[in-house]
Amino acid sequence: MLDGRPLIDVHLHPARRRSLNVDWDTWIQGFDSPALAGLYDGAGDLRPAAFNAYLAAEGVDVAVVLAEYSPKVTGWQTAEDMAALAAANPDRIRFAANVNPHLHFPVAAETQRQLALGAVALKLHPVHGGFAANDRALYPAYEICQSAGIPVVIHFGTSTFPGALNRFADPALLDDVLSDFRSLNVVLAHGGRGWWYDAAAFLALSDPRVWIELSGLPPSRLTTYYAKHNWARLTRQMIFGTDWSGIPGIAANARAVAAFCPDEETARLVLSGNAAAVYHLKPPG
Repeated sequence: MLDGRPLIDVHLHPARRRSLNVDWDTWIQGFDSPALAGLYDGAGDLRPAAFNAYLAAEGVDVAVVLAEYSPKVTGWQTAEDMAALAAANPDRIRFAANVNPHLHFPVAAETQRQLALGAVALKLHPVHGGFAANDRALYPAYEICQSAGIPVVIHFGTSTFPGALNRFADPALLDDVLSDFRSLNVVLAHGGRGWWYDAAAFLALSDPRVWIELSGLPPSRLTTYYAKHNWARLTRQMIFGTDWSGIPGIAANARAVAAFCPDEETARLVLSGNAAAVYHLKPPG
């Protein structure tokens, strides 16, 4: 709980340092600190118990950590890595699967394998993986998630990491997917960051299955990014996420987001209620 509200952060990247394909300073976007360093052991792996304690201190009731198979850009953070981290406290730490159609074939089998490990969502990273969200190779994964009621989280925002292909971050690529999978919940990670805020907002306001996820977006800029849209309506389609560890702190970020919400009910939806419903999570209380 944070300030009397449940808190769910659906977007954390607890990297194994030796599995990264970028240097550490680039990865954490300038937010290194002794406290962050203290969460890691000498081999560069996150210490599960320390990570769980950190989340508790930041007021996080549930955190969703993300696997990512993007060897050309960021490296490998496997579903097994994330499942092992979640085992430290399964009530607080959950994880999302990740598939890359250039690496995983058949995609359906790999999706099912990772979901069987306990994943609560499927994360796709077109910008780092070099594929489009409407690539037909992904359709078996979409069908599995739709049938299971599991959300698909897709990176829709620019990335500054070397090798990223930002042309794949256009939310317009979702049009086919939303038409072909009529009951699939889709979460727009980074909310169209960079060039596509309006496209992301339009999708979220026109389709109740589409959600704006706030990772990597400075809270103080949110009303500017989405200035053309009905803020009161749009916030009710938002889900809190931070993009940890490249942020100053989870609690500070959450408080800032809550301050921009139009009312208390909306703040609770953004900070936990929407995520609880979409990801099927159960924060305390």
